[in-house]
Amino acid sequence: MCDYSLHNVKTRPAKVGDKLTTRFFQSGTRGFCAPEDASVAVCVLPGTELSFAEDVRRDRLWPWSKGAIKHRTAIFRQINKEVPSTHHDALEFPDGKIVLLTFLEGQRATVLQLPVTKEGARVSEPDKAKA
Repeated sequence: MCDYSLHNVKTRPAKVGDKLTTRFFQSGTRGFCAPEDASVAVCVLPGTELSFAEDVRRDRLWPWSKGAIKHRTAIFRQINKEVPSTHHDALEFPDGKIVLLTFLEGQRATVLQLPVTKEGARVSEPDKAKA
């Protein structure tokens, strides 16, 4: 998913192994992009597992959110979905802390695993022994 303020930006879905960077887009929010094209937002599904190159740090421009988070893995989440005009893209860290993606600048991450979706779920076959 891409945050509401990235709907007017060219996007593509995330893939396993993607190397991503958080960046500020002209739409007024931060999101993920791939190094080969920083103008394209890479949309990440909720439940996607990410690994960061360094301890995650919040942007120094947001005074209430400064400092290192001291984790290098996170799961992508969407929060406050009932509020249409606010940021939804967030990261949940192993200690349970959730930080909006828009508070992170210049963080480098790799997509480790995508979530299982209904389309990707395996359907069990009927038990042929009982037929």
